[in-house]
Amino acid sequence: MQGYVQVYTGDGKGKTTAAFGLALRAIGAGLKVFIGQFAKGQLYSEIKAIRQYLPGIEIKQYGRKCFIYSRPEPADIRLAQEGLAEVRKFINSGKYDIVILDEANIAVYFKLFPIEELLEIVHSKPKNVELIITGRNAHPDLIKAADLVTEMLEIKHYYNQGVSARKGIES
Repeated sequence: MQGYVQVYTGDGKGKTTAAFGLALRAIGAGLKVFIGQFAKGQLYSEIKAIRQYLPGIEIKQYGRKCFIYSRPEPADIRLAQEGLAEVRKFINSGKYDIVILDEANIAVYFKLFPIEELLEIVHSKPKNVELIITGRNAHPDLIKAADLVTEMLEIKHYYNQGVSARKGIES
């Protein structure tokens, strides 16, 4: 099967959710999936579900247990760069049909690793591997290199009325 590069970006909710939905569909079809989460280290509900119920999906996090709001710490940079090196090996291992780089766009935006390194992965991936890259602020060069780009547009969100992230819905 020919693998393509998909990018889910934009300010709206649903980028990670869409990628995880694709992962669920893929394992239902017998494909093997790896998910690398950048700039995330918290134990989200989807991680617990994957580890407990979906052994066809391997997931690793390459971030601290906090959000990056403006300036990354040296540990953020180190974890992201180590993660990108590891993900490169997973992509080329022949073990996975689909590789999801969750929040890789944010990692580039916060300069955790350069766009050139992400583009090198995009251009050198095996032809049969589907690569999904998520996160706000997708770099224009990544958009140009991708085969499919979806922008999630926030039109209205209850967060703006003070609703916090709800367990099982947003976290």
